[in-house]
Amino acid sequence: MATVQEFRISDTLWERLSPHLPAHTPKAHPLGCHRRRVPDRQVLDGIFFVLRTGCQWKALSATGICSSSTAHSRFQAWVQAGVFARLWDEALHDYEDLIGLDFDWMALDGSLHKAPLGGEKNGPQPHGPRQRRRQAQPADRGPGHPGGAGPRRGESTRYETNGKHVSQLAARR
Repeated sequence: MATVQEFRISDTLWERLSPHLPAHTPKAHPLGCHRRRVPDRQVLDGIFFVLRTGCQWKALSATGICSSSTAHSRFQAWVQAGVFARLWDEALHDYEDLIGLDFDWMALDGSLHKAPLGGEKNGPQPHGPRQRRRQAQPADRGPGHPGGAGPRRGESTRYETNGKHVSQLAARR
C-alpha cells in the first residue's frame, strides 16, 4: 500500500515547476488575523495527489498534505492563470527532447454536436410527465399501480382455477 509520502514532488521536479507558478502578493487583513499561507509546494503535492489517485477533493484533508479547500481554490486560480497549460507545454517539449513525438501517428477525436436522442434541455419529456417524490398521487392511478387494477410492484399476475389462486409462473408450468 502506497503512503502519502510517495506522492510528494521531488526536489528536481519542484525546481522545474516552481518558476511557472504565479507570484503571491500578500494582502494585509484589516484585523491582522489571517493564517499563514500554505506553501505552494505543499499545495501542489495535494493537487497532484488528487489528480494521480482520483480521490475526491474533500478526501484530501484526511491525508495531511493540505486542506481540501486550500488545494481546490489554488487549483482553480492556477487553472485561470494558465499554469497547467504551461506545465503541459513544458512536459511535451521534454518528451520531444527525450523520446520524440511522431505527429504522423497522432490523431484527435471528439464530438461537438448534440446527442441524437438527448432531447431538449428542460424541455418536454419523451415519455410524458414523471411523478416526483413526495408529489400528490392522482385519484385515478390506473392499472399496474397500488390501489388500481393489476398487480402491485413485485407481484405476479394471479389466476383463479377451480377456486384456487395460481400465480402466473405456476400457470405456465
